[in-house]
Amino acid sequence: MTHVGNEFQETYNQMKIHGMPLPNQRVTIRIKNAKDVLKNCFSYFLSFQNAELEWQPEYDEIAGWLEDNQGRGLFLYGDCGRGKTLLSRYVLPAILLKYSRKVVTVYDAQEMNLKLDEVLKKHILSLDDIGTEEVVLNYGNKRLAFAEIMDAVEKQSKLIIVSTNLQKTRDTNNRGIIETYGERVFERIIATTKRIEFKGKSLRQ
Repeated sequence: MTHVGNEFQETYNQMKIHGMPLPNQRVTIRIKNAKDVLKNCFSYFLSFQNAELEWQPEYDEIAGWLEDNQGRGLFLYGDCGRGKTLLSRYVLPAILLKYSRKVVTVYDAQEMNLKLDEVLKKHILSLDDIGTEEVVLNYGNKRLAFAEIMDAVEKQSKLIIVSTNLQKTRDTNNRGIIETYGERVFERIIATTKRIEFKGKSLRQ
């Protein structure tokens, strides 16, 4: 591992010995021919639903993320029925396992609530359908699960993939990310993920 400012390497080692907090290296993903890989994997998992792939502009952006994620996670948001769940639950975890040997642990929003402490221990995770969960009550104390997770993602350099039907801000039909989770969580999303908006009619048959 090469660091800028190597004169601090010994200091870094001493900090580690003393149990001082240290930054983790972000998870990097670089997959060659990512667009073809994404098409093949997406088509495979759609075949379980007897459906065929209709390539969308959003998918080009996902392919770009797979080619070089620049140490960031992925935040898929916007309109329903455009493949976000299939991508976050099956397609992207399969690609990362096959081509990067990275195991992605997948939870839906309700599982995230029920298993919050378990989720917080994972370093690479995918959360599906965020925004549908309730507030967690633990011995009478309220816990905002997604807020806790995004805090850990930022501080511990975790890799996260998120899908949600929330919009960026509230519109006439949908709750917004900012209104649901607040500015601080949204700023952490910006800092740690590539955000891709899914916009258009549902592709479900």
